[in-house]
Amino acid sequence: MRKRRKGLSFYEKKKKINASVVREIFGMLFGTFAAVFLAAVLVYSVGMRTNMIGVSMEPSLYNGQKVLVNRLVYKLFPPKKDDVVVFLPGGNQNVHYYMKRVVAVPGQRVQIIDGMLYVDGIPEENEAYDKMEDAGIAENEILLGDDEYFVLGDNRNSSEDSRSGNIGPVSRESVYGKAWFHMSGGGDGMGLVK
Repeated sequence: MRKRRKGLSFYEKKKKINASVVREIFGMLFGTFAAVFLAAVLVYSVGMRTNMIGVSMEPSLYNGQKVLVNRLVYKLFPPKKDDVVVFLPGGNQNVHYYMKRVVAVPGQRVQIIDGMLYVDGIPEENEAYDKMEDAGIAENEILLGDDEYFVLGDNRNSSEDSRSGNIGPVSRESVYGKAWFHMSGGGDGMGLVK
């Protein structure tokens, strides 16, 4: 009888790859690919990304902050009071997107008296906003048309909004979408736009 030598052997058994492990790996890869593909399709078809420019929406949104915009929601439903809308003033394609908060909707009357916003004769009771130094065109009462929205920045004394003669009430057709999510500092987190 021959003794087998310990050491190198060229006749070792080959390890077989388990078929269930291969299926599981391919399943995970396919699931990951499908999720990334679906997310990309949703963002490009329903949403878009833009940057907040200026300080007019502080403390809700900050200058340079990236914002995801839901373009589908306003094709199905009209903007509501307190929504933060993304629009092009007067539909002008040559300017950056503006982001402002809807404070009045079609058919409502708007006026600014002594720095206070009045909608349908009722004063806004929100102490988070400063008294407005400039009433602009809202010094006189404005009746909003069937597709018009009155928008203001949250930082009301540093905002160019519906009070400005060159913007005025915003038409629904110039509203591009609803500010949906914002990226927090460094893009390391997201939060809903409130």
